[in-house]
Amino acid sequence: MADSELTTDASVDARSESNADAPDAVMELEGVTKRYGSETAVRDLSVSVRDGELLTLLGPSGCGKTTTLRMLAGLERPSEGTITLADDEVAGPSTYVKAEERGVGIVFQDFALFPHLSVRENVAFGLTDHDADQTEERVDELLDLVDMPGMGDRSPDQLSGGQQQRVALARSLAPEPDILLLDEPFSNLDVRLRVEMREEVRRILKEAGVTAVSVTHDQEEALSISDRVAVLEDGRLEQIGDPESVFEHPESRFVASFLGQAGFLSARVGETTVDTCIGSYDRTLLKGLSDGYTGAMVDVLVRPDDLRAVPANEANANGAIVRRQYTGPSFIYHVELDNGDVVRCLHNHAEDMDVGEPVTVDLVSDHSLAWYPAKG
Repeated sequence: MADSELTTDASVDARSESNADAPDAVMELEGVTKRYGSETAVRDLSVSVRDGELLTLLGPSGCGKTTTLRMLAGLERPSEGTITLADDEVAGPSTYVKAEERGVGIVFQDFALFPHLSVRENVAFGLTDHDADQTEERVDELLDLVDMPGMGDRSPDQLSGGQQQRVALARSLAPEPDILLLDEPFSNLDVRLRVEMREEVRRILKEAGVTAVSVTHDQEEALSISDRVAVLEDGRLEQIGDPESVFEHPESRFVASFLGQAGFLSARVGETTVDTCIGSYDRTLLKGLSDGYTGAMVDVLVRPDDLRAVPANEANANGAIVRRQYTGPSFIYHVELDNGDVVRCLHNHAEDMDVGEPVTVDLVSDHSLAWYPAKG
């Protein structure tokens, strides 16, 4: 059985785009493909962007997420498929609406502020249909929204990275776009500011009631700020759903490995149990396991917080520590089990064990686990 064939009740909910309770779609992609010569960057992509949501396209470099964003913006034309915005087709076999005519706002990685203009002038740049009084009122409103009142006369080079990002966001919001696109918006910020600004950007977007699509390769960023996450790999949509569903019930081995630190525990499915080299467990531990898998080998997804390693003598141990990662608050110990599986165990920073130390690994998870047909 292929990874993509594995579905559970939760994963079906995550994948579904036809939820009757979901808000209306602002933008839709249907069968969108983008080729560059013999290379295919995006493959048969179909996804809806719902009114008022922040949808994040997540994946490694080269997966097609930035190309998708550029097609949404009108900076690239699909080779196949259609894109609709507010029920109007903006890209298709016989349709192509230019970027400046789509009513789409864009925040670039480098903020792209005009250095010769003040903050106020940058924000007002796109307000071509407003008179002077309307422009002043709108700019004041947006500077308040991004928590920069009284800073309109400054130039961009007098601002911090976070302040520049706020100005870029305010400028993109000024014309009240149908949808806002954010291209790796936090990549040029330091780690501390990145965490602070991603929460602030979410607040601003929600307060403004704006529909937005963001692109990132940062899993923590995507999971922490998004209403839904769409995971892409090799130009294909692997899974889409709310962050909890995608993280806790990944539908493919790729999604499981890409989101967080994943380990895979080899297991044989019995009639009532799932048997591993660290113990036997009730088969209800595995989410959505059917009777047809009795007797089969599967790989069980275990994350560091699902396991615990305890020092043991060699006679009683079922593994040994082969690597340790110190993160400050915690250690993540990589343990090679007796059967060759390598898993990760999360421990408090005070629980200090050495590489090479024999341990007994126990499953401490209190939730059901995702699983995949064993490779080979």
